[in-house]
Amino acid sequence: MDYISRHIGPDQEEQRELLDALGYDSLDALIAAAVPSGILAGKPLDLPAALSEYEAQDRLRELAGKNTVLRAFYGQGFSSTLTPPVIRRGVVEDAGWYTAYTPYQAEISQGRLEALLNFQTMVQDLTGLDIANASLLDEASAAAEAVGLMSRAVKKGRRVLLDSRLHPQVIKVTTERARAIDLEVEVTDLTQGVVGEDLVGAVLAYPGTEGDIVDPRPVIEAIHERGGLVAVDADILALTLLESPGELGADIAIGTTQRFGVPLFYGGPHAAYMAVKAKLQRQLPGRLVGVSKDAEGYPAYRLALQTREQHIRRERATSNICTAQALLAVTASMYAVYHGPEGLKEIAREVHQRAADFATALENGGVKVKHAQFFDTVAVEVDNAQGVVDALAEAGYLVRPIDATTVGVSFGEDTTDADVAALLGGFGVDSPVTDSPARLPEALERATEFLTHVTFNSIHSETQMMRYIRTLGDKDLALDRTMIPLGSCTMKLNPTAGLEAITWPGFANVHPYTPDAYTTGWRELIDEIRSWLVEITGYAEVSVQPNSGATGELAGLLAIRAYHVANGDTERDICLIPASAHGTNAASATLANLRVVVVKTAEDGSIDLADLEEKLDKYGSHVAAIMLTYPSTHGVYEEDVRVVCDKVHAAGGQVYIDGANMNALTGIARPGDFGGDVSHLNLHKTFTIPHGGGGPGVGPIGVAEHLIPFLPGDPTDPEDTRGVPVASTLYGSAGVLPISWSYIAMSGAEGLRSATAHAVLNANYIARELNDSFPVLYTGANGLVGHECILDLRELTDQSGVTAADVAKRLIDYGFHAPTLAFPVAGTLMVEPTESEDKAELDRFIAAMRSIRAEIQEIIDGAVEYERSVIHNAPYTAISVIRDVWPYEFSREQAAYPVDTLARSKYFPPVRRIDEAFGDRNLQCACPPPEAFDILLDMELTPNNEA
Repeated sequence: MDYISRHIGPDQEEQRELLDALGYDSLDALIAAAVPSGILAGKPLDLPAALSEYEAQDRLRELAGKNTVLRAFYGQGFSSTLTPPVIRRGVVEDAGWYTAYTPYQAEISQGRLEALLNFQTMVQDLTGLDIANASLLDEASAAAEAVGLMSRAVKKGRRVLLDSRLHPQVIKVTTERARAIDLEVEVTDLTQGVVGEDLVGAVLAYPGTEGDIVDPRPVIEAIHERGGLVAVDADILALTLLESPGELGADIAIGTTQRFGVPLFYGGPHAAYMAVKAKLQRQLPGRLVGVSKDAEGYPAYRLALQTREQHIRRERATSNICTAQALLAVTASMYAVYHGPEGLKEIAREVHQRAADFATALENGGVKVKHAQFFDTVAVEVDNAQGVVDALAEAGYLVRPIDATTVGVSFGEDTTDADVAALLGGFGVDSPVTDSPARLPEALERATEFLTHVTFNSIHSETQMMRYIRTLGDKDLALDRTMIPLGSCTMKLNPTAGLEAITWPGFANVHPYTPDAYTTGWRELIDEIRSWLVEITGYAEVSVQPNSGATGELAGLLAIRAYHVANGDTERDICLIPASAHGTNAASATLANLRVVVVKTAEDGSIDLADLEEKLDKYGSHVAAIMLTYPSTHGVYEEDVRVVCDKVHAAGGQVYIDGANMNALTGIARPGDFGGDVSHLNLHKTFTIPHGGGGPGVGPIGVAEHLIPFLPGDPTDPEDTRGVPVASTLYGSAGVLPISWSYIAMSGAEGLRSATAHAVLNANYIARELNDSFPVLYTGANGLVGHECILDLRELTDQSGVTAADVAKRLIDYGFHAPTLAFPVAGTLMVEPTESEDKAELDRFIAAMRSIRAEIQEIIDGAVEYERSVIHNAPYTAISVIRDVWPYEFSREQAAYPVDTLARSKYFPPVRRIDEAFGDRNLQCACPPPEAFDILLDMELTPNNEA
């Protein structure tokens, strides 16, 4: 059987049943009725013939084999590391972890939330700061986020100082991002002191890119005296031996956790980190896991301070929601749990000892070492750096040409004696040494403890680790258990054939700054997927650098802004955003330093053309772009999309078409053909890279011909004058691209079109079957929706008191992840089944929703009070159902087994409904003590679940 037949849920017989239910005789007829004829592609996509899973893997092996995997001693923010097999197998390659969604429904996300809380605790402890977020995208963008944070907190200054000792990619990305928000950037050697006033703050390197370690306290004090803030970019493994940034006086710490067990992946995905002092916690970008309590008073985890999220705050957001790498943060946190504080210190000591022995041997051999004190990187002075680098590459070793006369050698966890001997040979030294004196500065040796929580001190055997990973995974609902019908999120099948390949050494162990001569396979794969995405979108070129959908949006808007500036249109600084647009758009526009003007929505959910014309008349010469989501987030194909594009173009603006809903267009219509100038694509949606509980993501942008010069440039090349780089490496999170490559290669043109058509089929089936119970808010031509539909609960809420949130929590008892809650319209649920769900799963969801509708009717009829209803008190844990005390008028069976099919397969959430407000009033974002979970199982309960 071909891949696409296994990817698409409904088989031929089920497809016929679904079409019959909708009254269409074919998928083509359905698409013709749902999609405006003016945007339909005139011919099939020009893609290679579909490969079988086995053929695709053979091709991936061929591509991996074309890469020469050099032993990586290059450093510059990327280190060789060892992923414990129990973590690789149990997390990175386990569907329960990689198919989970961002933990908005906290009751069914307690496992991954605990793992992310471990990550936050690990970062807080190692950085010595008060609060850490649940990861950022990469080291360079984390530095840029730190500068943004400082500019929000220190409103009087405009100057930012960047330590010249930072990695080159950190300097370039941060500089360009800072300039985009009108900050003045100065790259300077801060070891020589601080000059000038009007400071927002500074970003310091600890250690420096050449490995040198300098006491940052004098600079920190000087910046503080001038009213600025200080961020320290710190090597997280070095912090096990060096004093923490917090102890040294820093306000912010940033960096990458890649070397905590995450493969090099040719540049990503890797989880960056950020920690801040308590006074800055409300400015902290990204996601934050906090401890709250459930309805029985039991400790429970949730995303804290959610008012910062873009779907609520929009243009007032402090960051975009997609700034996380959850799966990789989980991997790094499990690495810390597995090794514990003593294990991490031992790894750090071994890495440092290798570097110290290497430096001593060089010095004994008459070779000059540039810096006396370092952690893992030795800068070696030579006559011809490139000659040494090339010779070592021929011998299988990748080292760094820092400049014409300096070679950097950075040691990692997997270094062997043979490696050291070979590296020494590259410098003409043949006498290794061992047990040489440490090269760390005594004044900066760490004196504070870290990772003292029991979790980091009790799980060190493989058996313990295996069971801990399984215990956490069992608490969650991911795609391996159930459909996740999240509108605008496209939670579809991830092809295992592609997932298997990402950890193959030929892909995973390649350093991102390896010379092109050794990365033929990687670049061939990237070129192929770029060419396919060009064909799929109708654009002229695609960049895969953005490492999330949010970053793709930002990169696209920065390209538009740069285009206008290059044309002398410096006053074009307004981004029009329809009320029906995707929630990330306003936040991205704000981060691109564009003013947001909202365009109204008409009664039918489409863009209000009269209001658009009014806004264009009012702001025309200032309009930089409009951001459209197509199909709209209201779930319909708008008839007037070409008209909207033409009007904006006539006013001199550009059209940004958000690709979040590309699963309703792929193979059917191309945004580059119907008016788009730029689009980002969510590869973790339409093109099947796993969501991973909130990352990894890839958000490539496609652009029309005139915007090609403004695509993101190479972050390591000072001569590259293209657009603003948005990630640490040219190809961003390349490590997961084999997944999307596989999906496209195995689907082919016909398969991609079929997948889109089935997504539309499944959504319309659900809309039709549930419309009598929960009216579908918006429909397009012929009463049809696109690939998702919005169920309107507002009238039911008025009649019964039951909210959309109540329905979301009650669905947990039926074994379902809830649809998207209260977005884009408050009081609604947005449902997207995708093409991957078969009719039985669709019918199971429909049955659950109808059952819940009947429970609501009991309240409307007066048979049950809302406060005492089964739905208001949902969800129900196993212990709450079996406990002797049952304080409710409804039965335990109705609570836990509302439909008969649950008797065969029942998921119990680990906690009851979580008190959202309590967690924000009592902000706690590190691991709670074990005794916090010691509650009595025979507690007395009231009908409102209060102990």
